[in-house]
Amino acid sequence: MMPELAEFFPLIPEIFILSMTCIILILDAFLTERTRTISFALSQVTLVITALLVVFVDSGITEVVLHGLFVNDAMAIVLKVFVCIVTFMVFQYSRDYLRARGLFKGEYYVLGLFGVLGMMIMISAHNFLTIYLGLELLSLSLYAMVAFDRDSATASEAAMKYFVLGALASGMLLYGISMLYGVTGSLDIAEVSNAIAAHDARDLPLVFGLVFVVVGLAFKLGAVPFHMWVPDVYQGAPTSVTLYIGSAPKLAAFAIVMRLLVDAMGPLYVDWSGMLMILAVLSMAVGNVIAIAQTNIKRMLAYSTISHIGFLILGILSGSNEGYAASMFYAITYAIMAAGGFGIIILLSRRGFEADQLDDFKGLNDRSPWAAFMMMLLMFSMAGVPPTVGFFAKLSVLEAVISADMLWLALVAVAFSVIGAFYYLRIIKLMYFDKVEEGAQPIQAAFDTRFVLSLNSLAVLALGIFPGALMTLCINAIG
Repeated sequence: MMPELAEFFPLIPEIFILSMTCIILILDAFLTERTRTISFALSQVTLVITALLVVFVDSGITEVVLHGLFVNDAMAIVLKVFVCIVTFMVFQYSRDYLRARGLFKGEYYVLGLFGVLGMMIMISAHNFLTIYLGLELLSLSLYAMVAFDRDSATASEAAMKYFVLGALASGMLLYGISMLYGVTGSLDIAEVSNAIAAHDARDLPLVFGLVFVVVGLAFKLGAVPFHMWVPDVYQGAPTSVTLYIGSAPKLAAFAIVMRLLVDAMGPLYVDWSGMLMILAVLSMAVGNVIAIAQTNIKRMLAYSTISHIGFLILGILSGSNEGYAASMFYAITYAIMAAGGFGIIILLSRRGFEADQLDDFKGLNDRSPWAAFMMMLLMFSMAGVPPTVGFFAKLSVLEAVISADMLWLALVAVAFSVIGAFYYLRIIKLMYFDKVEEGAQPIQAAFDTRFVLSLNSLAVLALGIFPGALMTLCINAIG
């Protein structure tokens, strides 16, 4: 039966971004190198209008349309808006980086917008099939973006590794979903949840299905012990692509965990919370400890991401609405922090020079006090130092974990956070207390990029001093 026309109303943002991406793709084929700024500008306008449309289609109630394939609820609205905001920042920071390396092509923005569409589909998925389609649309875009610099052997190797391991993870996730379908007889999230609640939780195919789904998700999240692709991809990809991978997709990752584990397999909480607990502890331990040994900042931030994924998982395994809201807050603030952190790395880079070594930050305060201050705010926030937003994000997650009577887990998280603070503070020490290296050149960046980067970094401080509005938004979104 064909859906009614009114059912397409909540999909207006997705339809718009798909249409605009196709238009930009065709238009870019007729643009010259000098006029390619049009593709960039159109992409930015598309993101702004998409965010506005997301707010416009919000009816204030949860709408499930297209025979249960798509849901438009408060969580979807908030996450989609932040996906557009973070991607806007990513595109802004990437422009000069791509131009300096002869990579300023419309394909980057087209792939990025297709990735945003994939994220939005994942966020609004109400059916296993929709989740999988959104995930693959995002994944295929990311594989292509990692290999964007075709002349770079490192990037090609990272893309190949990412593709092979990503395909393996997709296979596991799909196998788990097929087993759940075999047991419950449905792909609809609400129907699967009801079927599991009425089913024997000890049923072997059901448990196997859950295990494969969790393993597939852990691969996609980059949680230990399924993290091996993260450092190599972060280091091998062009920094502008690492910036994209390390920021907005984390919001979609939170959404897919909520849709799959909490909404669909909530009755199996006892089983999946145990697995998430192991993943969280291992991710915080391995991520924070190995990051200390890194000399490449992109690789260091990759291990840092792994440890942050551990923290994000902590809130979800607490099994309460407060915990889910804390994790959502954590995912949003982490995406903002990561965008700023990689944005500073891009700012320091120039043609023929990637500022991806820790030593490249030596004496940054002497060269650019403004960039050093922005980076200091971002590093303090990632380390969880007050009054930045990173402190409040960690605190809210820990409160949720303690409320769930898992005090030992909160103590473990605090211990590894203290260990992790070392490598963030090391960057601040390099910037403010070490001498600038000989031959270091002054930082050059367009005014609009510096302006957006300043807003990005200062937002980390402002949200830390006034976290109430964003936290209330997250609590209301989880409902």
